[in-house]
Amino acid sequence: MSSSTLKPAAELARASGFRYPNESAEYRRAREALLAEEIELRRHIERVAEQRRRLPPGGEVKKNYAFEGEKGPASFADLFGDKDTLVVYSYMFGPQRERPCPMCTSLLGAWDGEVPDIQQRVALAVVARSPIERLKAFKRERGWHYLPLYQDLSGEFSRDYHALTKDGGDDAAFNVFTKRDGKIRHFWGGEMNAASADPGQDPRGAPDLMPLWTILDVTPEGRGTEWYPKLNY
Repeated sequence: MSSSTLKPAAELARASGFRYPNESAEYRRAREALLAEEIELRRHIERVAEQRRRLPPGGEVKKNYAFEGEKGPASFADLFGDKDTLVVYSYMFGPQRERPCPMCTSLLGAWDGEVPDIQQRVALAVVARSPIERLKAFKRERGWHYLPLYQDLSGEFSRDYHALTKDGGDDAAFNVFTKRDGKIRHFWGGEMNAASADPGQDPRGAPDLMPLWTILDVTPEGRGTEWYPKLNY
């Protein structure tokens, strides 16, 4: 829908009709102004999503990446299953780590219950460089049920798709691939990093993949600057 056909956000905000017990007129004026901004944000998110969907074909995947899944060896094409789109999250859990990244683990823990729904539309793979038995053991430890885990056997996939730092350490990465007309291509990857971060903020993407931050962003305390997810509390 063209932005020219949409009603002004301020008009929609005024028509919302929400009221809460004992709120002041000052609160309602400020909340209505905020609501207009939230409506504009929703519209901007949709404009960005539309622009993303219009990307031209990305680079063809020509290497024969090899993985070990929970059910045995898998090629990159195997990760698609019966779907034409594959979402890959690169998990910061390389063999040099004693324990995986707490932030990645927090994200994946939130995703686990969503996997059956996600897989109605697209394929999903969580890729890390640790041996598959180690990944499976941690999955059992966390009580995860659905996340499909794969070991990147050579580390080449992780290297090519920005899941390794220059010094060989882990980095989180999020990439989407398509299978069309017999060819597998890269469609989109998250490119926000420290170089594109705003002052005073940790590097973050938009929209944020973590439900945790979505919840904390609507609280008066916000995300905080001296707090980080932990593997255990």
